[in-house]
Amino acid sequence: MKNYPVPAHAGVLSLKPYVGGASSIKGKERVIKLSSNECAFGTNPNVVKACCEQAERLFRYPDGGSTALRMAISETYGLDMNRIVCGNGSDELIGLLCHAYLGTQDEVIITQYAFLMYRLYAITCGASPVTVPEKDFKIDLQAVLKIVDSHTKMIFITNPGNPTGTYLPLDELSAFCHKLPENILVVIDSAYAEFVDREDYDAGVALVNEFPNVVMLRTFSKIYGLGGARLGWCYASQEIADVLNRIRAPFNVNATAQVAGVAALRDQAFVQSVFKHNKKWLERLPVELRKIGLVMTPSVTNFVLVHFPKKSEKSAEQADLFLQSRGIIVRRLVSYGLPDALRITIGKDEEMEELLSALKDFMAD
Repeated sequence: MKNYPVPAHAGVLSLKPYVGGASSIKGKERVIKLSSNECAFGTNPNVVKACCEQAERLFRYPDGGSTALRMAISETYGLDMNRIVCGNGSDELIGLLCHAYLGTQDEVIITQYAFLMYRLYAITCGASPVTVPEKDFKIDLQAVLKIVDSHTKMIFITNPGNPTGTYLPLDELSAFCHKLPENILVVIDSAYAEFVDREDYDAGVALVNEFPNVVMLRTFSKIYGLGGARLGWCYASQEIADVLNRIRAPFNVNATAQVAGVAALRDQAFVQSVFKHNKKWLERLPVELRKIGLVMTPSVTNFVLVHFPKKSEKSAEQADLFLQSRGIIVRRLVSYGLPDALRITIGKDEEMEELLSALKDFMAD
């Protein structure tokens, strides 16, 4: 009998690979993809131009420190560029934080509807994920505090939440951080920050500046429309940034992605147009959905969580199948423990009109 290499941590074998939103429907040439929270306006033409110009220099290695990109981020958001670390998507940064700070005796607190990759990375480091229930589709910070103990090493807070679309105000998060031991790393994942239009919201900059144990994660995959470039960044204390720079790969962000990020940041007019379009639909969707007997969780992101009747011919599963018959792809949430809801990305005007028409027909049948 042959002996094969086995993972260092047995929990790895219990994991199921992450599956992203579908992109195609068998038998359908034209599809409306509203399953992955991608930018409604597609790729910025100025970014396309910058990437085409960069193509002639692909034989050169990228800048290992992503200097121009970090400088552009610094200028756009008013941050110290020396405390910014860029990554191959914010996913890579999640992995780096876990590998740097977690051990086999540690626990990681993850909330009920959190990004599935938090759990995956924690387990691959030998740590134990602990899940805290959310309340009314919002993170319950008091419930999190109740289970913090000497084994707690890291806490993931997605703000705004995905797939819920809800958010936590700055004052609540600040009060929460004040009650935590300083040796616990708090990771604020703010992938959808640019869509939020609330005076009491902060993406995490204020928290990082106040608490040395807080890290803010950001991405170019959403409002900037660069999901395919795999580009993310974090803002942290100088000490945490130094740790991440020591363990990341020397050329972890490819040259084209760096150029794309700089071009995207320089065109804030594009960002504002996406924001205004998204805000319009966030205001309209609750009204239109109520007209046909559906409700959605209030959202501050570029997607909505729509709830369907349980154990009915109007279930989320049946709605998903009906939408597919119309060439519309949305996101089922069974893996998130939400079998009676669908997550629907806000797309272009014509796509949203088709979606509403299809849902109206589904509910009327």
